[in-house]
Amino acid sequence: MWAFLVILAIILLFFIAAAGTLFYVVKQQTVAIIERFGKFHTTAGSGIHVKLPFGIDRIAARVQLRLIQSEMTVETKTRDNVFVQMNVATQYRVNEQNITDAYYKLMNPVEQIKSYIEDALRSSVPKLTLDELFEKKDEIALEVQHQVAEEMETYGYMIVKTLITKVDPDAEVKQSMNEINAAQRKREAAQELAKADKIKVVTAAEAEAEKDRLHGVGIAEQRKAIVDGLSASILEMKESGVHISEDEIMSILLTNQYLDTLNQFAEHGNSSIFLPASPEGADDIRTQILSALKATK
Repeated sequence: MWAFLVILAIILLFFIAAAGTLFYVVKQQTVAIIERFGKFHTTAGSGIHVKLPFGIDRIAARVQLRLIQSEMTVETKTRDNVFVQMNVATQYRVNEQNITDAYYKLMNPVEQIKSYIEDALRSSVPKLTLDELFEKKDEIALEVQHQVAEEMETYGYMIVKTLITKVDPDAEVKQSMNEINAAQRKREAAQELAKADKIKVVTAAEAEAEKDRLHGVGIAEQRKAIVDGLSASILEMKESGVHISEDEIMSILLTNQYLDTLNQFAEHGNSSIFLPASPEGADDIRTQILSALKATK
């Protein structure tokens, strides 16, 4: 009887001791790799599972299936011999169809993925100038992603996305680029200002020319009106029977014109004019005009 109780107690202790290693739980989006006597046995998804106790079965690793992001900085040189620091973010995850390779083939997957990306970038960037690198960084990231994804696929990893988040050249290079940009903008601003000044000058010249043209038209119309008025006055005197010579008529008309000019001059507040000092001076003007007309004939 006592022997039976002892055996029963031993069996109960055995199961109690084994219970701690008999059951195990795997979380969501995680896969447990189970080894039996040190050799791969099976994989277990999320939930509660049973394994052989006392080291027969053991959980070798718990592999995450969630998306992982790894960030790194790569220094390389462009085709125009400019050294740049590039910040790269890589998003990857374990291929659920190839979990064993992801665990057993790579000792340090994060560092090895970084090495592949560094190698791909140092092969692609030296083909481009600094300006081309800024313009095509998304294309380079896609090219690197495809190249690294092809390599990592054999190791059970899927490269989902590779992003070049920053391209940082040397401080002196950045300063030079800013100076070039500033000089270019100043040159463009100067050209625009010169165009604006040119438009102002041309517009002012056109306006001045139009003003002079209209002024000339006005003077011509004025002189024509004066001539027409003088002609009409002479005809009226002749038709009225006044026997007076053309020279005398011209003297009278010029005298009237002389007096009208003085009145117009005084109306505008002017105080000095260079004209003959007396009305008799109009006769001198008339004599000069007639002499000029005879000379032209």
